[in-house]
Amino acid sequence: MMLDFSKNYFELFGLPVSYVVDAGRLAERYRELQRSVHPDRYANSTDQERRLSMQGAVRINEAHQTLKDPVLRARYLLGLHGIDMDAHKSTHDTAFLMEQMMLREELESLGGREDPYDAISRFMADINDRIRVLAEEMAGQFADASSEQLAAAGENLLKMQFLKKLYSDAESLEAELDEAL
Repeated sequence: MMLDFSKNYFELFGLPVSYVVDAGRLAERYRELQRSVHPDRYANSTDQERRLSMQGAVRINEAHQTLKDPVLRARYLLGLHGIDMDAHKSTHDTAFLMEQMMLREELESLGGREDPYDAISRFMADINDRIRVLAEEMAGQFADASSEQLAAAGENLLKMQFLKKLYSDAESLEAELDEAL
């Protein structure tokens, strides 16, 4: 079976175009699609068929990574709705930006706490909660998909990216503490 490269990622995986994705179905379809383009199946095929199989495997992996990740999925969905998030660099929500500065200062102080691992763990749990709330809001915004709701989803995506970076920086701080032991 050769892959239809004209399909969007949701169509490729046989999923509804939605921010909410059935993770089990996604994983199941991923394995099925990977099997269908596996190089072993094309060992005795023409060079072109082998090349298409390889391109199909790359496309399937790209689609899977995108649909699995809430940030990449939101960015992709906005793109399907004609909204290019590369043009939007930062949120316009000044209260959120101020909060990010305070969270960043808090993160910088965590290494010096009496129990830095516990402090970092609580900090990361808080960031995860904030990301989950944004993801829940985005699910509703994409379900409505009016231009106002899509613009709000774009804003939430920018916020989510800030929070993901903060989470990643907390993980890095934790790794630095491990190395210092």
